[in-house]
Formats: sequence, structure tokens, C-alpha cells
Amino acid sequence: MEKILLSGFSDEIAPSFDVQLAAVKEMGLTHIELRSADGVNVSDLSPYQLGQVKGKLHRAGIQVSSIGSPIGKTGIEEDFGPHLEKFKRTLEIQKELGAPYLRMFSFYPPEGADPDAYEEEVFLRVAALIREAKEWDSVLLHENEKAIFGDTAPRCLRLMEEFYSPFFQCVFDFSNFVEVGQDTLEAYKLLKPYIAYIHVKDCLWEEKRVVPAGEGDGHIAEILKDLIGGGWRGFLSLEPHLTDFMGLALLEKDVKKRGETDGKAAFQRALAALRGILTDIPGALA
Repeated sequence: MEKILLSGFSDEIAPSFDVQLAAVKEMGLTHIELRSADGVNVSDLSPYQLGQVKGKLHRAGIQVSSIGSPIGKTGIEEDFGPHLEKFKRTLEIQKELGAPYLRMFSFYPPEGADPDAYEEEVFLRVAALIREAKEWDSVLLHENEKAIFGDTAPRCLRLMEEFYSPFFQCVFDFSNFVEVGQDTLEAYKLLKPYIAYIHVKDCLWEEKRVVPAGEGDGHIAEILKDLIGGGWRGFLSLEPHLTDFMGLALLEKDVKKRGETDGKAAFQRALAALRGILTDIPGALA
């Protein structure tokens, strides 16, 4: 990519896809990260629903930066077969919508277990996902979600060292690292060569509370200044997590009550915070 593009999880604005699209257009965004529309997860869209979503995106002039899929967000001891089939359908949806990326995860070890003990099985499953992605010429983005195998920077690095390719790259999520006690500057130092995409949300170290970019301990301004100043270009995707939006309980194991109640206002607040940071980075808003 030749420039920085802003995107975001528009389902945090409202469940209604029409409301989501109207709001992001009003905010001046050209892309969204599609996770759900009208309460239906993107991986579960029927052919009819997918056609409706595609038509609305076209009429609104909005593109999809990435499929915010739930792939890999299952227990490592669960049957992989049905999940692989769901992944194949999600790849079809990705191509139908023309999204350049598909976000995924590296599976939940059993609660209280040592994640390292499950590395071999995680690697087998990730390898299977990548093989399928190659068939579709799809780029998978691994996100450092809380409590999955790749929730810390060293384990993310092991995944990247094993699998990094045109088909498997890294999403860097500041808040998720803070929430698991991982210093983001250390994480950035380890993962910088592999970062293809950024999720923008911040977090307070002590409270483990998500806040807008620059208001927490994620070192967002410092990291973005170094990354963008070094020539990196790509999507910065807002994932505000400031409200108890529909579907939040399905996304996180330990949901904490959010302070905001208006999804659109919370998204606008998060966007303003990010734009404020980018204003101080030469070339970021060019």
C-alpha cells in the first residue's frame, strides 16, 4: 500500500448494517473491518445475506479492509474438522467481498494449562489454515488475542518465524498485549518485521480497561511514529471496545463493563483520538 488508510469494526457503532455504513461515511472513512452485519457474524452469512451486504457496501462506496472472522478462536482440544469447513466458507465470503485480508487466531489452550504444551497442535492447525488460504490467494492475519496460544509477543514471534509468508502475517493489537501483561514496546521490537495490519485500541496497565488511543499504556503514538516514519503503509483499524456492543460477550471471555453507551459517539471519540496522534506524524494523513 502507498498510504495509511483508516478502517474499523463498524459493528461497534450499531447492530444495523445500514446504520453502520451511514455512520462511517459521515466520519469520512472509506473502509470497514467486517465482523458482523445485522447481528450475523461475517462467517455465518448465508448467500442471500452476503448478497445484501455486498450490495449495501457498493451503494455506500465503502470497501472491506479485512474480514474480522472468528477463525482460530476455539479450543485447541475441540474437533478441528467443522472449524476448517467454516474457514473454507469464510474464504469464499472474503473473495466475494474483495477484502485483502482475513483476521484469525491461534486457538485457546485449556484454561490454566501451559500454552507451550500445545504448540505442536497449534502449528498443525495453523499450517492447515495456511494451506487452504494459499488455494484462495488469501492473506491471513494473526491477531494477538487474550488467552489464545499467540497472546504474548514471544509466542507470536514463534508463529511468525514458522509461518510468515505472503499468506500469513501479523496484526498488532496494543490493548490485547497490555491486557495480558505484555509490554507493547518489547512486542513491537520483536514483531515489527511481520506487521501487516494494526488494530487500534489502548488499555490502562493497572485497570486493564480499554481506552482511546493515547490514553492508555500501549505506547501507540511512539510505535506508530516509528512504524510509519520508517515507511510502513497499511490499514489502521479502530476497535474501540468502549461500549457493551451487541456480540461483545461472544468475543471475550472476561467482559468488563464499558463506560460508554452510545456506539456512534464512542467510535467518533476513538477516531478523533487516532487522528490526533496521526496529525503529529509526518505523512501519516497524506
